[in-house]
Amino acid sequence: MDSYKVVFKPSVEKDLKSLSKTVVSRVVKRIEDRRREPLPPRAVKLSGAQRLYRIRGGDYRVVYEVDTKVGEITIHYVRHRREVYRGL
Repeated sequence: MDSYKVVFKPSVEKDLKSLSKTVVSRVVKRIEDRRREPLPPRAVKLSGAQRLYRIRGGDYRVVYEVDTKVGEITIHYVRHRREVYRGL
């Protein structure tokens, strides 16, 4: 598969609106990098979560899920590193 489709949960729009343009551009670049290789060798799987992984973007984290069967990446959260893991 050449490229995965990226789907955003509704809460991600709210997460992104609260960030500066600089942070948003950094986060979007990280997400785009995952389209071709959603699970690179250094991908970090979140413990206690079945299929959730994280991307680092400075002080912010993107929590995402990969469905290899349909070629889709679902973005669940984009939050500050202090807040992102609460409630997972």
